[in-house]
Amino acid sequence: MHGEYKAPGGKLVVVDLDVEDGVLRDVRVAGDFFLEPDEAILAINGALEGAPSSTDATGLAARITAALPESTVMFGLTAEGIGIAVRRALAHATEWSDYDWQLVHVGPQAPALHMALDEVLTAEVAAGRRAPTLRVWEWASPAVVIGSFQSLRNEVDPAGAAKHGMTVVRRVSGGGAMFVEPMSTITYSLSVPESLVSGLSFADSYAYLDDWVLGALGDMGIKAWYQPLNDIATEAGKIAGAAQKRVVGPDGGPGAVLHHVTMSYDIDADKMLEVLRIGREKMSDKGTRSAKKRVDPLRRQTGLAREQVIENMIASFRNRYGLTEGHLTEDELARAKELVESKFGTREWTSRVP
Repeated sequence: MHGEYKAPGGKLVVVDLDVEDGVLRDVRVAGDFFLEPDEAILAINGALEGAPSSTDATGLAARITAALPESTVMFGLTAEGIGIAVRRALAHATEWSDYDWQLVHVGPQAPALHMALDEVLTAEVAAGRRAPTLRVWEWASPAVVIGSFQSLRNEVDPAGAAKHGMTVVRRVSGGGAMFVEPMSTITYSLSVPESLVSGLSFADSYAYLDDWVLGALGDMGIKAWYQPLNDIATEAGKIAGAAQKRVVGPDGGPGAVLHHVTMSYDIDADKMLEVLRIGREKMSDKGTRSAKKRVDPLRRQTGLAREQVIENMIASFRNRYGLTEGHLTEDELARAKELVESKFGTREWTSRVP
């Protein structure tokens, strides 16, 4: 069995192992990390040898920590990261490079259609009819997108939304509200097989699926990091938020994961505070300046046009994992439009948590 894990900002950890009579055998840990003294790698392998295969990542990390020489120094490596790599080996997890990734980047779409496309494309990946997909969104109109479990009346000021022509829609994933203006927002979705995050905790899967965009931002001169549970931040402030939804496969089999991220390219904090009630509450004692500081846009940090930022992100993904130009099929688009009519465009869905 073979498992790999690269923590954000860390180095790659590779584990090869067998399982005999419910315990780990012939464990071999490797990677491009730095470790002193040399014999520490033997201690790590020895700590894992004979461990019950049911041991979780935390338990495996505890075994490793207890076995390490007192003088051990790790660079780009943690005991927990090794434990995760072991769990991924046992779960037969796949890697990014195992797939032929497809890019879908089409013209502007209505907010409700974006919600529907996320559901349709992820279901297609779960069913094995679509390759793992990176979809970059273009917005046809301004919107507020609330999380699946948020209260509509608590999040959105209807007068403010009407004043600024904001469509309010509800997505299938949890998390907080998104304030969207077409030329001020960069949004993308990853629809991936569940096996890509096998062996990872829910929190670790966020970091794992965000790692590529941290590299893309780094290539543009932005030092960014994953901030649990679902933010991407820099020293200047938050620049993005992520959300996920797990989709069960056909007949209850292995499914897929929807991971989508909204990034602030620019922001009109005054307008945002007129539309979002929770945003207003959070900033009520700090003023608009604090709102502007809390979310620090990519426009200011990069000096690049929005289109160039998107192009650079796509190029970074392609250089890492490969990426083929794709499209929406007629059937996918038709099903998404049906979902707009029956679900995402209806008052019943948008106000399901009043």
